[in-house]
Amino acid sequence: MARSAPLDIDWRPDRESGKPVTEQIVDYLCGRIASGEWPIGSRLPSQRAMAERFGVNRSTIIAAIEELTDYGIVEGRHGAGTRIASNTWSLMLSGAPDWADYVSSGFFKANNDTIQAINRLEFDPAKVRLGTGELDPRLFPRDMWRRVAREAADEIDSLGYPPPEGLDVLREAIAVHMKQWGVDCRPEQVLISSGALQGLQMISMSLLSAGSTVYAEAPSYIKSLQVFQSAGMKLAGVPMDACGLNVDALRGVLPAPDVVPGAPARGGAVLYTIPTNHNPTGVTMPADRRRALIDACVERRLPIIEDCAYQDLVFEGETPQSLKTYDSTGMVITLGSASKSLAPGLRIGWIVADERIVHRLADVKMQMDYGASTLSQWVFARFLTSGLYSEYLDTLRAELRRRRDAALGTLDGLFSGRAHWNVPHGGFYIWLTFDEPVKMGRLFQRASERGVLLNPGDIYDFESNNALRLSYAYVTPEEFARAAAVLAELV
Repeated sequence: MARSAPLDIDWRPDRESGKPVTEQIVDYLCGRIASGEWPIGSRLPSQRAMAERFGVNRSTIIAAIEELTDYGIVEGRHGAGTRIASNTWSLMLSGAPDWADYVSSGFFKANNDTIQAINRLEFDPAKVRLGTGELDPRLFPRDMWRRVAREAADEIDSLGYPPPEGLDVLREAIAVHMKQWGVDCRPEQVLISSGALQGLQMISMSLLSAGSTVYAEAPSYIKSLQVFQSAGMKLAGVPMDACGLNVDALRGVLPAPDVVPGAPARGGAVLYTIPTNHNPTGVTMPADRRRALIDACVERRLPIIEDCAYQDLVFEGETPQSLKTYDSTGMVITLGSASKSLAPGLRIGWIVADERIVHRLADVKMQMDYGASTLSQWVFARFLTSGLYSEYLDTLRAELRRRRDAALGTLDGLFSGRAHWNVPHGGFYIWLTFDEPVKMGRLFQRASERGVLLNPGDIYDFESNNALRLSYAYVTPEEFARAAAVLAELV
C-alpha cells in the first residue's frame, strides 16, 4: 500500500461548460489518480474541504464520491476517511465506451488469408492437424460425460435464460477451483462467458477505448486474432526470453513513470499475457518473473489481462500461481477456460475481476447472447464439484506428457542440426524455429497438398520469425511422426 500523500487541489469546475459540474469533478479526480500524482492509499480531503476548494455544495461532492465508490476507484474506511483504492481497471469504468456503438458499426474485421485457410481446413478430415490448438477428440472422457449427462436428465427441469453473470452453482465452483491457482476470490467476482474469447471481446468493447495500445508477448496468440484490432486498438509486441515476457523490454516500451502535475489521465494501454504454457511458444513464466512483472505494471499503472487457458495443463513441475495471486490493487483481470482442458464445444470460459467490473461485463454479455448455455454451465459445474474434473486432469496430463516426449524424440531424429525448439512443461505446443530461412507461405501450401496442416509462426508474431507452432495434443505420437516426416522432406 502506497504511503498516504497530501493531495493538492488547485482547480475549479467550469460553470460555463455544458458538462455537469459533478461529472467535471469526477473527471478531474480520475485524471489525478490515473496520472499517478495521487497514488493508491492516498486519503482524499474531507467532503467539507473539497467543497470549499472546488467551490461547490457538499451535496455535489457527495454525489461525485459515490460515483467513484461505485466504480471501485475510492473506498471509505471507518475512521480513516476516503482513500484511493484502484488506479487501473476501475478508472476505465468511468469512461467506458458505449457497447451500442460497436453493435451498430459492424466492427469485426476479416482474418488474414492464412488464418482463414487454417480455420477452413481444420474441418477437412483428410488433413493431419500438426499445429492445432485443440485436444484430440479421442481423449474426451466419454464415461464421465455419460454419468454427468444422466444426472442432468434427472435433475434439470427447465433450461431458461441464466443470470448474465452465470449460474450461481458454477460461479461458486470456479471460485473454489481458483484456489488451486493461488487466487482467493468470491463467486461475485466471477463472470461466466461463452469461452475465453468472448471474455476478451467483452473487455475490448466495454472497458477499452479506440486508440488504446494492447501490449503482448511477441509472438502471442492474440496476434492471430482481430479482437482488439476490430475495436480500433493497436497491438505492440514485447520480446520474450526463456522465462517468458521480458520485463526489462516492457519497461523500455512504456512511458516513464514520472508524475507530471496536472497531466491528463494516462490510460489507453493494457498488457495481455499468457504466463502459463504460453501460446504459441509453450513457455511458462517462473514465480520471480511473475513478481517482477506485477511490480513493473504497478509502477507504470498498466492493467493486465491474464489468459490462463492452459493453467490446468502443467504436467512437469509444480503449477505456478496465477498473476492475480500477486495482485493487491485489482489491476489483473484473469481469464479461464474449459475449452483447452475439457471440451471446446462446451463454450465455457470465465473472468475473475473486481465485482464492479463483473457487473459492467455482465451488462454487455446480456446484450450479446443472454448468457452462456445453461446446460453447458450445469455440466461443467458438476464436473468441478464431483471431483471428476480433477480425476480427468490427472489422466490427461499424463497422456500429454507422453505425447510431448514422443514428439521431442521425433524432432530430434528429423530436425537435429536443422532447427531448434523449446521443451514445454505443459500445454499443447512446441515452438520450432528453423536455422535457415524457409519460405513459410510455400511450405504451408505444399504441406497442405500432402495432407498436413501447419500453423506458421508468422500469424502469431509482429514480424517474420521462421518458426512453426507444433502441437502434440491433437494427434497420436505415430501420427505426429508421420506428419513430421512429411514436413522434414518438404523443408
